[in-house]
Amino acid sequence: MTDTALWEEVSRTAAQVFGVMAFRPGQRELIEAALGARDAFGILPTGGGKSLCYQLASLFLPKPVVVVTPLVSLAEDQTDKLEQEQVAALRVDSTLTAKEQRLALADVASGRLELVYVTPERLQNETFLDLLVRTGVSLLVVDEAHCVSQWGHDFRPAFLGLRHAADRLGRPAVMALTATATPAVEKDVALQLGLRDPLIVRQGCERKNIQIRVVHVDTEDDKPGLLQQLLSREPGSGLVYTATIRTARDVWAELVEGDVPAGLYHGKLPPVVRDATQDAFMDGRYRVLVATKAFGMGIDKPDTRFIVHYQVPDSLESYYQEVGRAGRDGSPARAVLLHRAADARIQRFFLAGKYPRRAHIERVVRGLAAAERGEVLDVEHLSGEDSERKQSVLLADLERLGVLERRGGGFSPCQPRRPADRLCADLAEHYERLRRTDQLRLEAMLAYADLVSCRTAEILRYFGEGPVPHCDHCDNCDERRHWIRHRPPAQG
Repeated sequence: MTDTALWEEVSRTAAQVFGVMAFRPGQRELIEAALGARDAFGILPTGGGKSLCYQLASLFLPKPVVVVTPLVSLAEDQTDKLEQEQVAALRVDSTLTAKEQRLALADVASGRLELVYVTPERLQNETFLDLLVRTGVSLLVVDEAHCVSQWGHDFRPAFLGLRHAADRLGRPAVMALTATATPAVEKDVALQLGLRDPLIVRQGCERKNIQIRVVHVDTEDDKPGLLQQLLSREPGSGLVYTATIRTARDVWAELVEGDVPAGLYHGKLPPVVRDATQDAFMDGRYRVLVATKAFGMGIDKPDTRFIVHYQVPDSLESYYQEVGRAGRDGSPARAVLLHRAADARIQRFFLAGKYPRRAHIERVVRGLAAAERGEVLDVEHLSGEDSERKQSVLLADLERLGVLERRGGGFSPCQPRRPADRLCADLAEHYERLRRTDQLRLEAMLAYADLVSCRTAEILRYFGEGPVPHCDHCDNCDERRHWIRHRPPAQG
């Protein structure tokens, strides 16, 4: 517990610098953990004020706070706001020009910064790590920490290197933050990051201001009319999520044809187009943004009034993360899932090709066996035509198992080597476990869509919270209350 005098100073600084007059649940505990150099894992709902925990702490720590985020847009947004608040912060990422990078690195080397925002890929750069070692780091923050876990819905291979980065930095205190994590993901994140007796701060993920509803549809042709009805009733701006790029394009074209100011966002658009589209939505030029799951993590548009899932998501984790992007100002908002049972086929198709195949594993392992220790490998040649993401997943796992090490911007085999057959079998079994977990998550999402009891209770149960018998902001509880009010009197 921070002493009273220090906490009074922290509270005054929160008010003077950030305009924060009262702390939200969980914030004080996380700030005190940072000031006391204790590892912590904060699971706070979307809009729960996670960023204040490390931004405020940075003003009281002797050395910079390094914030690892998968989102360049989030880092840009936060550093711009911190500049306005006269907090010394910058980001170091691939969007900077060569001159901007040189200036940024000089600022990092000066040691005058409170906050340095980086992507996980940047912390795989040994030269940059050397610079941080010389400067010193008081706190390493891992934002969107569910990305660390292969049991999480947004796993990103580069996050697996953060444990090595923390070790190279001399093991400063680590603060992991996310909005949603099942108990299994919570445990795995702590393991992957090597957290030491972490303080766990789990606040309820329930968003009471968001009315959640599932509308069952028989055919795809039913959806456009339902979407138009919702747009005619709902004020403000919103997001329409689709499972595929093709559907996103079709929905966007229909909205534009109907004179709805709408933008389109998906992962195959050029970065400059994605950035311009995001900016147009954030400043209100687009009322609706039609997007795949590539959009939204870390987005803070407080007046988003509705979220529509045009197709079923891959998991309750994805669903509730996306739902949580509505109503961040605390005002009423609505989340609607247009559920057609046949849509599950799309997610099953994606899951079937998500992880490296046995042939891919064997091809890479054979290449490793033929390489000399210290030789920098041509990874693309080894892995063949598999996707970049699957290649990154396999390389990250081989590094985690001590089979590969980073060298000169590439990878080299390590000694001693594990038998190739055993290694292939272990990796194939590992990916099969991940596939089964993903299938179970999809089944949980489908069961939620067909639920006749309280949807909030099921969400809280899934994330290890609750229990609650019923809520006052889901369609099933609305129907229950309506039936109670209007049921016929009992016959005497």
